Amino acid sequence: MILTDYYRFERLATKAKSRMDCTASTMTYEEFEEKRATKATKATEHRDATNVGDLIIYYNDTPTQFGGNVHRKADKSITIKSKNLSSVYVPDVNRDFAYGDFTGTNDALLFVFYNLEVKNGEIQEGAIIEVFVARGKSRDRVPLYNALCDGELDEEMDALRKRTAKASTDPKKP
Repeated sequence: MILTDYYRFERLATKAKSRMDCTASTMTYEEFEEKRATKATKATEHRDATNVGDLIIYYNDTPTQFGGNVHRKADKSITIKSKNLSSVYVPDVNRDFAYGDFTGTNDALLFVFYNLEVKNGEIQEGAIIEVFVARGKSRDRVPLYNALCDGELDEEMDALRKRTAKASTDPKKP
């Protein structure tokens, strides 16, 4: 298998405009697992609550200070705890697919979007981002994106999705 891990993020927050909460995963990718919340925070007038074990990402426009040695600036970015996790490249705006890589690793990320609509900087209700990890494949992210678009990864994606049915969202349980 090329794809090794799976995480599903949904728009559940009512106050944060770009927050996406993990609702299903294989719980096997250490880079994500180590970023789960270690303490609970209560909801306030301006902030949504967080429970121990929650995994939250923020999906935003790419900040102007993001640069690096890239031939093309990313369309969006995903951050966790104010740190860049991945730039998100959307080669074809008519498709619900994108690619990136996990910062500081050699791992490629493939993104599948469902109902992902952003209006005035706010992700609309019902939005879903699926993240598929291909460990050690960051140099192959564009060919992987093409394989995703051609449906060549559908079976692997379905197999990873099925593995989450038995997985608990509690990081302490197998």
